[in-house]
Amino acid sequence: MIGETKNLLTDEYFMRRALRLARKGEGHVSPNPMVGAVIARNGRIIGEGYHHRCGENHAEINAIASATESLAEATFYVTLEPCSHHGRTPPCVEALLACRPSRVVIGTTDPNPLVAGRGIAALRNQGIETRTGVLEKECLTLNEVFFKYIRTGLPFVTLKFAQTLDGRIATTTGHSRWVSSPASLKFAHGLRRVHDAILVGAQTVLADDPELTCRLVRGKNPLRIVLDSHLRTSPEARIFAPNPKARTIVAAACGVEKEKRLLFEARGIEVLEIGRKGADRIDLPELLALLGKREISSLLVEGGAAVATSFLKENLVDRLIVVLAPKIVGAGINAVGDLGIRRMDAALPFPFQRIIRRGDDLILDARRG
Repeated sequence: MIGETKNLLTDEYFMRRALRLARKGEGHVSPNPMVGAVIARNGRIIGEGYHHRCGENHAEINAIASATESLAEATFYVTLEPCSHHGRTPPCVEALLACRPSRVVIGTTDPNPLVAGRGIAALRNQGIETRTGVLEKECLTLNEVFFKYIRTGLPFVTLKFAQTLDGRIATTTGHSRWVSSPASLKFAHGLRRVHDAILVGAQTVLADDPELTCRLVRGKNPLRIVLDSHLRTSPEARIFAPNPKARTIVAAACGVEKEKRLLFEARGIEVLEIGRKGADRIDLPELLALLGKREISSLLVEGGAAVATSFLKENLVDRLIVVLAPKIVGAGINAVGDLGIRRMDAALPFPFQRIIRRGDDLILDARRG
């Protein structure tokens, strides 16, 4: 808090505060990064801020605006290198230089080619002591989505599914409501809230008729994408119902029947024609590239099994979230199908990052190794 004083304060202490502030922008700043900033003098916080929303002031500007006293000779703590270019807002590094701080402490450099060390160089060239790499691992993790997107132009892909202890996402009849607990369902809606888009396959729409909104939590709904090579789904499905707060598009294979396409377009639903891989599969890398061009920096894939298998088989998953329910159903539908792996040493590595509990379930959060 502004005016707060602590004993044994370190750069790490103030950077942790900046990280907590940055998290407040989650789900609102895409395709920008989450950034927090703290200004301190003599162990006191005299200003702080974070990036609230894409197109609005950056964290440094908000911190400066909140300052309770002169910023000359103060120390700035910023989770990400200050921008040095004109984008939606003016360069933050110029605002920092105008304040004449004694030091600037930065969590990590910005991989954006328009920045990429230029902000740090500008500070040092003006004689301002600049320290980098403070809590760098935490700062990198904070913006893993942004870093992948800015480096590759592709969205960060999270694959999420709920399964029983014996690895089933549904019974032999296809019944799947509900594998997980109400608490886990609310967690899933929170996950939707912080992603730009959510994707399911046609079979999920046909079997479950989902809405794919985040109605159980506060926040914006993601763009909904239905992967439907041959437009098997009905334009009357709930996911296609007019909703000004939840837009839906369909990704179909090139050359899909014109009559089917017109049925969707007549309801105001955009149909994207994507290249084929084989007779029945959509070219997923092409789809991801197209989403990236639309500034979709994060994609949540929720199934079903065929879609999950395709994303894993093509090595397109960055993060894996498995909701593990304390149930056994025996024979049923596997969470993941055949990946063509015949030796255990060829298994896809997904080291756990954290394990949490929601209701009776365990939630396993892993990243691609």
